[in-house]
Amino acid sequence: MVQLTVSAASKPVSLARGLPLTIEVTPETTVADVKRAIAEKYPRFKPSRQRITLKGERKPLETETKLSDVLDAGAKTWELDVKDLGAQISWRTVFIVEYLGPLLIHPVFYHFPKIFYGVDVQHSALQKWVLLFSFLQASGWFAEYRQGDRRRDTWMSAYVYAFTMLHFLKRELETLYVHRFSHDTMPWVNIFRNSGVLFAADIYRPAFSATSPAIVNSIRSNEHFLWACTGLWAFAEISNLHTHLTVRSLRPPGTRRRAIPYGYGFNLVSFPNYFFEIVGWVVISVMTRSIGVSIFTAVATCTMGLWAAKKHRNYKKEFGKEYPRNRKAMIPFIF
Repeated sequence: MVQLTVSAASKPVSLARGLPLTIEVTPETTVADVKRAIAEKYPRFKPSRQRITLKGERKPLETETKLSDVLDAGAKTWELDVKDLGAQISWRTVFIVEYLGPLLIHPVFYHFPKIFYGVDVQHSALQKWVLLFSFLQASGWFAEYRQGDRRRDTWMSAYVYAFTMLHFLKRELETLYVHRFSHDTMPWVNIFRNSGVLFAADIYRPAFSATSPAIVNSIRSNEHFLWACTGLWAFAEISNLHTHLTVRSLRPPGTRRRAIPYGYGFNLVSFPNYFFEIVGWVVISVMTRSIGVSIFTAVATCTMGLWAAKKHRNYKKEFGKEYPRNRKAMIPFIF
C-alpha cells in the first residue's frame, strides 16, 4: 500500500475545504478510483467536477490511468493535485439539447410565419417539406405537376425545410447511438453557447415564398436544379454518417482509446466528417442564396476548421511517424 495525498491545485476547493486528503492506494489504483474516494469524503464534490493532475502540472490525467504508470512505483508516498471544474453537464446532453433546438424552432417559423413576419407565407418548393411525397408520386400527382399545376409551389419535395429537419434528426440519432465521447462532461454554461436559432428567421420569410420574384421563374424553382442539389446534399449527409461510424469502430465501448482512422474520406483528410458537413451546408447556401444561411455556413466552416486544425496537430503529435504525412486536416489537398 502507498499513501496518496491529494491537494487543491491552486485556490481552495469550496466543496472540499478539508483538503489535502490522504488515502491508502495500491499500484493498481486508477484515477477514477481516486475521484471516487474524494467524492466519498466530500459528497458534493462529484467526480465529474474533479480534474486530477500530477503535482504542479496542468495536464489532466485520464480516468483509466493507473497511478503506478505516472508516479514513482518505488516511492512510499505519492502526491496529486485536484481542481474543481465547476458544475458540469454531459456531452451527450449538450448535443441532444443543441440539436433539439432547430428541430423545434424551424417548424414554428415554417408553420406559423404570420407570428414573425406579420403575413401568411405561401411556401415555395425551396422551402417546402411534404411528408406524403412518396404517396403523391405513386398516385400520379406528378402528372398534374408537369402540366403546370400551381400546386407545385406548395406541394413539392423536402428541400430546405426537410434538409434541416433530417440533418438535425440524424444528429440526434448519432448522439444517442453512434458517438463515443473523449470526455464525459463539459461546463454547463456551454450549453447556451452551443444552442441557437440558426437561420430559421431568414429562410422562411416572404422573400423566399412561392410568389416572390426571387423564386418565380428562377433557377430556384427549377425542378432539375433542386433535384441535383438534393442528390449532392444526400451524398454529403450519408458520407458524414459513414465517417462517424468509422470513428466509432476505432473506440471500444467504455474506453477513450484513440487510433488512426483509415478508409473512405480519411485517406485525404483527418476529419472528413467536418468536410462533408460543410458540403451539405454549402449546398443549402447555393440553393437559397440566403444571407442568413451563408453567414451560418461561413461561421460553421471557420469553427470546424479551428477544431480540425487543433485535432490534426494532436493526431500528429500522438502518433508521430505513424500518422500519414500527406493527410490534410479538413479540406482535401488544401487545408
